[in-house]
Amino acid sequence: FGAMPTLSWLTTALSVGALALILVLRKVAPKVPGFLLVVVLGAVLVPVLHLPVETIGSRFGGLSGAIPAPHWPQVTLTRVGELFPSALTIAFLAGVESLLSAVVADGMSGGRHRPNAELVAQGVANAASALFGGLPATGAIARTATNIRAGARSPMAGVLHAVFVLIIMLALAPYAAAIPLASLAAILMVVAWNMSEVDRFRHLLSAPMGDRVLLLSTFILTVAVDLTVAIGTGVVLAAVLFMHRMAETASVGPAEYREGEEEEARDNLPAGVEIFQVNGPLFFGAAARFSEVLDNIGQKPRVFVLDMAEVPLMDATGVNALSSFARHCANGGTEVVVAGLKAQPRHVLEQMSHGAPGASLTLSADLVEDLV
Repeated sequence: FGAMPTLSWLTTALSVGALALILVLRKVAPKVPGFLLVVVLGAVLVPVLHLPVETIGSRFGGLSGAIPAPHWPQVTLTRVGELFPSALTIAFLAGVESLLSAVVADGMSGGRHRPNAELVAQGVANAASALFGGLPATGAIARTATNIRAGARSPMAGVLHAVFVLIIMLALAPYAAAIPLASLAAILMVVAWNMSEVDRFRHLLSAPMGDRVLLLSTFILTVAVDLTVAIGTGVVLAAVLFMHRMAETASVGPAEYREGEEEEARDNLPAGVEIFQVNGPLFFGAAARFSEVLDNIGQKPRVFVLDMAEVPLMDATGVNALSSFARHCANGGTEVVVAGLKAQPRHVLEQMSHGAPGASLTLSADLVEDLV
């Protein structure tokens, strides 16, 4: 027990010293690779001065410089069930991070990446790496930015980076056992601070309430629980928030006219014809709007025209809601005419036209004014 305080204070002092050296070099000599210098100095000083601090070797054992033989993992239904949620989250996160890294590279280099090529290459590389005991990797913004600042302009920069890492692993892996964990802790602190983007985080706290809840929930779960849990929860919350906002934008109500045209337009309508306008995407989050129309309307017209020129998309639930609305109208002797359909809603309606028996529903490609 007497050695523990000494070990703790020495490790802290080494971490603080390494952190200070990195920050000073960034100010005084930004071109000097501070991270590399800290690692090399730590690996030299610890064995020379016989400092009683933990190193990679003392914590994890020696590092082998040889590439392990490929090994096919044991795949069972139980293991797949255990790993699938985490694997899906990691794949999603890795894809997003890699594409974000490519976008940053485009902005710095003036080029244009190919998203499909990026994701396919990453997937193939990670699948092959797993056969050799490797962990999934992504495109890293920090290393990409450093590479471009050093003059990289082509994919060969990434290839050469991999070659140099392989050479270092094969030639210098035995010496890596002397690297103190305190030096790596200092490097990770700097990397974590750079990734945190404090200014952007503070700016996002001024966003609408839903975005703030999403940000803070994901942040707290990342720190307190686990990254995969935080990402999974964040994706679900973001989807719910998006659907809520899309549902709020959808509306069904009397057709709107330009100022001074409403009275004239109403006078030109044939007797027993009513025009309603549908706005926004028509999916399950907005399907209840049709039942509200039926509840609010008084005397049922002979023909109900739905102007859907402002509906960009429709899903199966939207089709069911529209068919149900048409059936209710048909029970009261009202025919429903759908007009102004865009390509996607028309395709979905035509594809599912046989699934709405008993609905008096007419599709028209013409404008509402031409119909009536």
